[in-house]
Amino acid sequence: MKSDFWHVYIIQATDGSLYTGITTDIQRRFNEHLSGKQGAKYFQGRTPKKVVYVEDGHDRSSASRREAEIKKLRREQKLLLIDSYRELTKK
Repeated sequence: MKSDFWHVYIIQATDGSLYTGITTDIQRRFNEHLSGKQGAKYFQGRTPKKVVYVEDGHDRSSASRREAEIKKLRREQKLLLIDSYRELTKK
């Protein structure tokens, strides 16, 4: 059964660059990027390292809008977003 919940995520590549995307299954999508099968063209020539940011609770439309918002941010702003996420998810 397919999930109706969408996630916005940021993946850090081994070169330090940041990729933003949306999915219903973060682990599956990360593995697709890693394997190159059905992964983003962005990862041709780059290797995904880890998921560094996740936003839950979106529908398809709001996830797409949020993805666009994040992609418009400067790198410094994305890093602040990631730092805030890390603080919130510390255990």
